[in-house]
Amino acid sequence: MKKTLLFFACLVACSTLAYAQHIDRSKFISDSLDHYINRALTNWRIPGAAVCIVKDGKVVMMKAYGIKEMGITANVDVNTLFMIGSNTKAFTATALAMLQANNRLSLDDKVTKYLPQFKLENKLAGEQSIIKDLLCHRLGFQTFQGDFTFYNTNLTRSEIIEKLGQMKAAYPFRTKWGYTNSAFLTAGQIIPAVTGKPWEVYIKENIFDPLGMSNTRALTADMPKSLNKTAAHTIVDGILTPIPYAQIDGLAPAGAISSSVNDMSKWVLALLNDGKVGAKQVIPESAIKATREAQDIVGSIHHLDGETNYELYGLGWFIQDYAGHRLVMHDGGVNGYLTSVTLVPQEHLGIIVLTNTDQNDLFEALRWEVLDAYFNKQYRDYSEVYLARFKASTANANAADKRLRDTVALNHLPALPLLNYTGKYVNDLYGSMTVTQGESNDLEIRFEHHPRMFAHLQPLGGNRFYVTFSDPVLGKAVFPFTVQNGRVTGVRVKVADFVEYNPYDFKKIQ
Repeated sequence: MKKTLLFFACLVACSTLAYAQHIDRSKFISDSLDHYINRALTNWRIPGAAVCIVKDGKVVMMKAYGIKEMGITANVDVNTLFMIGSNTKAFTATALAMLQANNRLSLDDKVTKYLPQFKLENKLAGEQSIIKDLLCHRLGFQTFQGDFTFYNTNLTRSEIIEKLGQMKAAYPFRTKWGYTNSAFLTAGQIIPAVTGKPWEVYIKENIFDPLGMSNTRALTADMPKSLNKTAAHTIVDGILTPIPYAQIDGLAPAGAISSSVNDMSKWVLALLNDGKVGAKQVIPESAIKATREAQDIVGSIHHLDGETNYELYGLGWFIQDYAGHRLVMHDGGVNGYLTSVTLVPQEHLGIIVLTNTDQNDLFEALRWEVLDAYFNKQYRDYSEVYLARFKASTANANAADKRLRDTVALNHLPALPLLNYTGKYVNDLYGSMTVTQGESNDLEIRFEHHPRMFAHLQPLGGNRFYVTFSDPVLGKAVFPFTVQNGRVTGVRVKVADFVEYNPYDFKKIQ
């Protein structure tokens, strides 16, 4: 009897295993994905989103969710604009690769051939830099280096390129990958040097219009003027809040495009069809291949299932292996928005996720959920796993911030009279900022290149101040002032890692 039961148990186990190995997990897309997304939007507090999956040259799923702006009952639709942030980079790299395909330039040309004014602090590196170096982040800078100076500021493109030449690279030239937005801007400025047309005009005429991306806008200045658009959101002191749009047209080729999920589907379908729309070759196939050639090593990726994979960078695209497939992908983050675009070329599979809050990981979780369904991998509920991590991280950050606010509430006096901290400060890269005395025991900082933003400083005791920015994306911080012989000589400024990891040391000159 025991042998019979054991034999029967083995049959059941084997049958279950066989079923598990052959079950078609892609039914998750048709049966469960809609419920999954709606649940995730609630749990993540995402006002609006738009998602598209394309497979084998067809749109499998395209749907908009939620509302355009908190407090306003206007639903997102498939033509509603979201800022796509760094998913702009693939457009810029593709445009330059198209110029190469048309024999207008070579991606191996030196940058100075088209931009004679281009320089780096390492003179030899500046002279040897080629277009590919700009497009794959291998100039030697740290990730986001300089972005506090360049991001959402009033600097022009030419001024940013000039300041890029003043930054001291963290690593030797071409030895280490470091994500550099100002380098992508520089690459984009090669387009007008070759074609006589600004980056935004060339992109529209040669990519947007031929693909039928009629709702897409190249510049952030165009977003507020658009009729069908989402609002940007972030979380401020636990409250989901609409915030002003980023104005990053100085860095436009690195991150300024706004698009809809419908328009982005046309872009992805063309990329997965070797650049063709129907019988028409809109993007040369060689241009697409050029952007997908691995140029630099980013590192390793560790997945929830224990799999460890490589991560490389092409031209405007991250490249990695996953479950035996080659992924071509990128994320985009800009004030109030997070987005992702994922291509699996050999499977003719594409995934687009657009969200209008910068406080979520659903844009990434949804990528893996859909990929796992198509790759017949185990369901993991990435959204809930990521959400648990997000909540834990947020709780730790909130606890640290509360300790600082509690210290402020103790009304500790600064080491010196407030007037001693006021004056003009300069940083060689950034420029100047001015510290003035506010009401009570407070200071205020105004920054030369951030005319719409200010920082509010409250004493923590000694020469340290608790800082909140009028732009919540810049985060909260502690600024320590340096004092020598009873005289204030400088201050260290730090913004949120979302913008830049590196601090800035300002010297007091007045």
